[in-house]
Amino acid sequence: MAQNYYDVLGVPRGASDDEIKKAYRKLAMTYHPDRNDGDKRSEAKFKEATEAYEVLLDSDKRARYDRYGEAGLRGGGAGFDFHHFDLSEALSVFMRDFGGFGGFDSIFGGGRRSQRQVRKGQDIRIRLQISLDEVAKGSTRKVKMRALETCEECGGSGSRKGVEPSTCSTCSGSGEVRQATRSFFGQFVSVMPCPNCGGEGTVIRDPCSECRGDGRTRRERLVQVEIPPGISENNYLTLRGQGAAGPRGGSPGDLIVVLEVEDDERFERSGDDLVYHLPLSFSQAALGTDASVPSPYGNFKLTIPAGTQAGTVLTVRGKGLPNLGSGAKGSLHVKVQVWTPGKLTTEMKDLFERLAEVEGEPPAEAGIGRRFWNKMKEALGA
Repeated sequence: MAQNYYDVLGVPRGASDDEIKKAYRKLAMTYHPDRNDGDKRSEAKFKEATEAYEVLLDSDKRARYDRYGEAGLRGGGAGFDFHHFDLSEALSVFMRDFGGFGGFDSIFGGGRRSQRQVRKGQDIRIRLQISLDEVAKGSTRKVKMRALETCEECGGSGSRKGVEPSTCSTCSGSGEVRQATRSFFGQFVSVMPCPNCGGEGTVIRDPCSECRGDGRTRRERLVQVEIPPGISENNYLTLRGQGAAGPRGGSPGDLIVVLEVEDDERFERSGDDLVYHLPLSFSQAALGTDASVPSPYGNFKLTIPAGTQAGTVLTVRGKGLPNLGSGAKGSLHVKVQVWTPGKLTTEMKDLFERLAEVEGEPPAEAGIGRRFWNKMKEALGA
């Protein structure tokens, strides 16, 4: 949706939860499809209002939306994909928060919709390991999963092929039963799932031999997962309708893909920035050199200036990881580590002895720094 969510609900950016609920309830009552004979424009307004309500009422989603706009709601970090927010989800949100108050279900005749909700399939959660290079560039992965799928023999009806399920005699196909109670305050009507058909409105008299009346069988299938650049550890992606099929024609659940980023021995990660430790010899640090440095986008040449000290950090912008919300890339920090050879050849020893005669004492600042780091290593038990 292109409109601003606050404008959709008609509330200010600092609106409280109560103000958001009140504004949404008013719009939902106006544009609910069952009050408008299935009018497409009203249906679109209802979905739009529900989408805005679902984002602004959730503190995490609202914070991402306030900071990044719609881009902050895409992909795994949000757990919500507004591009796939359909009518059944909008109705589910409405009934979840308001269905138990004011007799809305009776007003709208929502028995049939509750049947679909009763038959909805389970959500499935899987873990997927990805590399740091995939975090940097994004990728498309195909995941093999085993889940309950619609029975091919009966088409998901649960009934033997060619035999239609029977209408429940208890609820006459509505999937629910009502009980009226009178009190001092007036008449109250309680609505509950039909105990005979479990809220489905139909009864299987002659079950399918393949699925035994469930409408589902367990099979393997491949699912394509689009991984956006900038994902972090334990971010997740929600694939609407890719979970388990619902029993007897019910809507499918969702597939929730929890992402785990594999350790990369080349780098340390700090948000969108990366740290790389570059080993240099004494001569390279003293004379300067051109070093080949890795990055998630390939190796590049970095010029090390003469006289570079151990611990010097050279920052290369744009070689880090992309930000999930904005897409801007972080930096790669190259930390210089001067390598000291463990064993010296006779020739190397002679050269170092000659160097010691002419190099003199290190500057006072270097000595202070060395003593400081020695104390730090002692404190850490290094």
